[in-house]
Amino acid sequence: MELGESSILKKFDYNIYKMGRVIPMVYLMLFLFICGYTKGDPRSQTVEVMCGTHLEHNSTVYVPNFIAAMDNIGNQIRNRGFGISSVGSGPDRNYGLGQCYGDLSSLDCVLCYAEARTVLPKCFPYTGGRIYLDGCFMRSENYNFFLEYTGPLDKMKCGNRTRKGKVFEQVAQQGLLEAIDKAPKNGGYAKISILKTNGQNESAFVLANCWQTLNESSCKACLKNASASVIQCLPRSEGRAINTGCFLRYSDTNFLNANQSNSLQRRSIIAMVVAIGSALLVISVGLIVGVYMWRQRKLSNKRGLNNAMRMTTALYNSSLNFNYSTLEKATGGFSISNKLGQGGFGTVYKGTLADGREIAVKRLFFNIKHRAADFFNEVNIISSVEHKNLVRLLGCSCTGPESLLVYEFLPNKSLDCFLFGPESREALGWRKRFNIITGTAEGLSYLHENSKIKVIHRDIKASNILLDLKYQAKIADFGLARCFQDGKSHISTAIAGTLGYMAPEYLAHGQLTEKADVYSFGVLMIELVTGKSNNRSKVCESLESSESLLTEVWKHFQSGSVEQLIDPNITLDDCEDGDAVKEEIMRVFHVGLLCVQELPSLRPSISRALKMILDKGKQLPEPTKPPFTDENTMELNEMNEDLKCPRKSSSIANISTSSFHPR
Repeated sequence: MELGESSILKKFDYNIYKMGRVIPMVYLMLFLFICGYTKGDPRSQTVEVMCGTHLEHNSTVYVPNFIAAMDNIGNQIRNRGFGISSVGSGPDRNYGLGQCYGDLSSLDCVLCYAEARTVLPKCFPYTGGRIYLDGCFMRSENYNFFLEYTGPLDKMKCGNRTRKGKVFEQVAQQGLLEAIDKAPKNGGYAKISILKTNGQNESAFVLANCWQTLNESSCKACLKNASASVIQCLPRSEGRAINTGCFLRYSDTNFLNANQSNSLQRRSIIAMVVAIGSALLVISVGLIVGVYMWRQRKLSNKRGLNNAMRMTTALYNSSLNFNYSTLEKATGGFSISNKLGQGGFGTVYKGTLADGREIAVKRLFFNIKHRAADFFNEVNIISSVEHKNLVRLLGCSCTGPESLLVYEFLPNKSLDCFLFGPESREALGWRKRFNIITGTAEGLSYLHENSKIKVIHRDIKASNILLDLKYQAKIADFGLARCFQDGKSHISTAIAGTLGYMAPEYLAHGQLTEKADVYSFGVLMIELVTGKSNNRSKVCESLESSESLLTEVWKHFQSGSVEQLIDPNITLDDCEDGDAVKEEIMRVFHVGLLCVQELPSLRPSISRALKMILDKGKQLPEPTKPPFTDENTMELNEMNEDLKCPRKSSSIANISTSSFHPR
């Protein structure tokens, strides 16, 4: 009997091996078939970004909902060029819509949508936003907007090119009339090309597209409004109407994908071929994989349970182990009065041991039995590194009803409260701020260049820099940290961190290197000099501009007026020379901009950035423009309410309200 079972399993394994060779060949054939219809232009140039005016309710819930909605839409986009999604509930619910214009091929559509979803998150922490590209559209709100076709944000965008004559004006008007008549009857899409010869050759090219959530009458009404708006651009050679429910464009140059006249039909054919091919593959492989997975699941469940038990036993027998009852007593039964803060992975409490030592206890939201890997990630990383600028892990408890981490207690709060809290800003003179910058750099340099284990923190920001009694910086919260192996160019991982501090290449592609920490550190330096947060356009005070902090700093740097942004609350020690301090501040500004350059290859390493700050006699290279600073691609509205400092005391894992960390 055992011999027969072994023989059958061997056959299954061999069949899976054969299918593993066949499947890529089948999909390669399908891909080659699809590629025949993908010649075109994705037209991924941004026309307009419009952001809402209301802040998110709870970003630890809203942001994952937003990301899930974008992913859902992306899956639909690949199949039919259009998608809608609704994720979550209550005020944190996210409604999303994405659509490509009808002349785009499947591949061009995917490329255009990929660009849209990297730009739209710049609207965070506002709940709503919409982006118009020349090839596609994307919108996100916390309410159901799918049937809207008109609104106060409807507008036209006229091109800046040369003005045309009367003949072109007539041709363009004729094209617009034909498009808005044809599109509602053609599933909301029409493209028109008109050539008129009247002593001179004039051509007009028109594209009209309604969102597929609209019915014919709503589409017609939207396009009529759009036409009445965009016609005001004439006789200029280019014009676009970006309306709530539709997009309309005319031009004297042929921007249309000429080979895609039957694009929607071809997408259906492609989807059908892929579906049939996939179905055949699934039927062929299903039984084989089903039995194989059943066998593997039994083995992995047993293996996973054994691993968790082994790790738990190892920690229990180590010097890091604390009895659960000891920590429960130290925190007064996790009393609310001892609560220091709450982050993405747990709540932190102040505790006092029997010998008088003060500690910070992180009470994790999950139990080690269910999320052992997350627990051991933080324990292993922090226990393996030790530096004066890293928060020290004292131990953990993994045998009680919940999992606990124990850290040194730092009574002097976290940096964000000193930096953005109006009642305590004056406590941070320049010398303290400078020491915080250099201390953070030393801690990060140790993590990146440690010979034992290289670590990327992934969430460097003011709330994760804790301060001891002498205002020495200590980097906290290693829940998102990842180890980096030699010989790898990057780590591909789920996006996690805090918007405003995340490097563009990581936010867009999930490619993680130490240069992501360099970017976050650059943002932190600029925040320390300006006293403003890059995470929100207003924190604890009104700003004169609705621009992002990096945009504001870059403009002032280019005009040579960056000293106007120096935090007026910065004070000098009695022995300091004001001119020398000003020069030091300007140098930190400069290095901060070098660290937030868009291309990671241009950013210095952390150790190099520290050298630049300290070597005051050496000339610095000129920085290039940071990402997310093109005012033509982003429209931020001023906030209508003042924000207060989000926390009043220190914590070990205070991930701010704008952090997200999908697992």
